[in-house]
Amino acid sequence: MTASRIGLFLGPLAFAITALIAPPDGMSQEAWLVAGLVVWMAAWWMTEALPLTATALLPFVVLPLSGVMTARETAGAYYAPILFLLLGGAFLALAIERTGLHRRLSLAILNTIGTSGGQGRLLLAFMISAAILSMLISNTSTALIMMPMALAVLSGGITADSAPSTDGISGALPMGIAFAASIGGLGTIVGSPTNGIAVALLDDMIGLQITFAEWMLYGIPVVIIGVPLAAWLIAKVQRVADHPFDVAAARDAIDDASPWSSAEKRLVPIIAITFFLWMTQRWVAPYLPENSWTDGTIAILAAFALFILPDGSGRPLLIWKEADRAPWGVIMMFGGGLALAAGMQSSGLAGWLGNALLPLEVVPLILIAVAIVGMVILVTEFASNVATASAIIPVVASLAAALGLGEDAILLAMPAALAASWGFILPAGTGPNAIAWATGRLKIGRLVRAGILLDLAGIFLIVGMSFAITRLIA
Repeated sequence: MTASRIGLFLGPLAFAITALIAPPDGMSQEAWLVAGLVVWMAAWWMTEALPLTATALLPFVVLPLSGVMTARETAGAYYAPILFLLLGGAFLALAIERTGLHRRLSLAILNTIGTSGGQGRLLLAFMISAAILSMLISNTSTALIMMPMALAVLSGGITADSAPSTDGISGALPMGIAFAASIGGLGTIVGSPTNGIAVALLDDMIGLQITFAEWMLYGIPVVIIGVPLAAWLIAKVQRVADHPFDVAAARDAIDDASPWSSAEKRLVPIIAITFFLWMTQRWVAPYLPENSWTDGTIAILAAFALFILPDGSGRPLLIWKEADRAPWGVIMMFGGGLALAAGMQSSGLAGWLGNALLPLEVVPLILIAVAIVGMVILVTEFASNVATASAIIPVVASLAAALGLGEDAILLAMPAALAASWGFILPAGTGPNAIAWATGRLKIGRLVRAGILLDLAGIFLIVGMSFAITRLIA
């Protein structure tokens, strides 16, 4: 029996048990039913028994029938301002892909960093390029864009007496792009759907608001350290230095002297202005009506600019046929996580969970964070990043509330949010890993070895950077 088949039956069974058995001491019947719903959705999400977006519709049926919330209240819980940030970010990403600006960025970085020097610099250049792109567009899209370029470089630079195609830079480059795409996605809220889910759930459950700029304050340092660390680990595991590679030939393979198009020139200022407005949002907001100037507001204004401004060829920078490729299913999936979190709050389950975890208050906070991050990384290796964040972030939020951390809740919340995207071991664990594996240039043993080392290093990197940054800005 497959995992999806097991999950298909296990989820409803868990809910049925909560409907038939009395709740634990101190827990209401409504909270007990929501606990069953949490297990049901986690089972379906983590085994992909149903499409993830389909599973996200469960709260709209279960919460009203369980007497936890009305249908109107549940429907309202599916929406939050963060969804408009993600939608606007998706429109920007689609415009970047449509104009070819992503390729321009990649080639610029490669020409300045990676087309001279040794193989290590070439690997790092590709990884830096992938990480930067991944802050703007999805991790999987980044890998899809970068992988053909990497294969072209490999075919142009590997000499006749080189090692087999899975050794050295041949395996390191696809693996490096996959790892860097995942790490780069941690840099901004729009870099990965998981980030948006975490931000929305934390705001909804404990009122912890993380702005676009604040997320970057925590995420960018992890990216800056994580990418070179991953490059070093990959180079060691793949023994890049032991296998010859003609970097000059590789430079010729990626050289592109085509002039900038008018669409690219007009899109760059929009992106720059949007990022400037995101970075200054918290300082501008107090001068405008309350809760009117949000990151989502800025993203939608940028989207209007894309639909209005011409690209120089007689059409706008983005038309609806192109914009309609936005991840509508992911947005609905976000809503399911928000509705589930609302049910946990309304039923009292969140408070009960937090009180049950109160014995942890005698443990140093940094050790709690290390344990949580380790657990999240382990879970995300076997479940989708979105499913992991949706299932675990509410528990972390409940623990932070029960411990009375106040503003220090970010010391648990931010590491857990970042860890939900930090999984590198399995070929099918992430979209970028799957794309790299499809090149046929990876050996499973090396992927697992590099992934385990990076997972372990990530526990201490994520927790250490989160605590250090919080203390610096306190």
